[in-house]
Amino acid sequence: MASDNALTLAAALSSGTVVLDGGMSNQLEAAGHDLSDALWSARLLADRPEAIVEAHLAYYEAGADVAITSSYQATFDGFARRGIPRERAAELLRLSVGAAREAARRAHAGGVARPLWVAASVGPYGAMLADGSEYRGRYGLSVAELERFHLPRLEVLAAAAPDVLALETVPDTDEARALLRGVRGLGVPAWLSYSVAGDRTRAGQSLEEAFALAAEADEVIAVGVNCCAPEDADAAVATASRVTGKPVVVYPNSGETWDAAARAWTGGSTFAAARVVGWERAGARLIGGCCRVGPDAITGITEALRAA
Repeated sequence: MASDNALTLAAALSSGTVVLDGGMSNQLEAAGHDLSDALWSARLLADRPEAIVEAHLAYYEAGADVAITSSYQATFDGFARRGIPRERAAELLRLSVGAAREAARRAHAGGVARPLWVAASVGPYGAMLADGSEYRGRYGLSVAELERFHLPRLEVLAAAAPDVLALETVPDTDEARALLRGVRGLGVPAWLSYSVAGDRTRAGQSLEEAFALAAEADEVIAVGVNCCAPEDADAAVATASRVTGKPVVVYPNSGETWDAAARAWTGGSTFAAARVVGWERAGARLIGGCCRVGPDAITGITEALRAA
């Protein structure tokens, strides 16, 4: 069932700033769930769907207006590698949207009065590979091949009636082109969010080139960055606003670094709630956090924006 909000997310962005949730994986791990699996948090859609609902609810109660579904790493190919048939995989994709809707229902029943929205996560091709290539891009696939990979999942998620499709952690412009082709005609708005390093995509393209791809896409209601260092987000927000004229979406990591060999996070957090005020002034209208950003930080974002 689609959202019954009288105010669409696109309309909300035209009049103010909307707060996103934080990292799904860190919230699940904090609740004691083991995510050492190629399917990552998507495994819990099959094994512990209630855990997904509880994670979303924690963010709604912390002040988030939008929950991003646990479908980032959920793909037909990835599920097939685990022996999950196509029909069941489609059911789990739909369940990712349903879990976020159920969390919104519980939040409203518990006294949250503001509108709550659901963004269906569409992660990059590299997320399915589970080898870190989503932070490199350049998979050796054509735009047409990437579109064929993404389209079936996009169609199933769109049919589940989220408020928006979150085309997120996109590492390069080829994959962005494929995703933008894929959302045409689905009837659900989308945001396009790149993972960046410095002033370039992970694959090395300029952000001006990357953001410009979405400037004329009617389906895209916001453009920006996620799963990057907070300091890289600062300049990217201004660039996205200038190049596209659209609302900007920004939800970086905590600033810690993932050590793949040690399978651990290193360094300290540079994510500060006060930083979001600068993003809002530069054109950001969807603001939240990604990896290692939890409910407390989302509450801090909400309070900082309210104070500003």
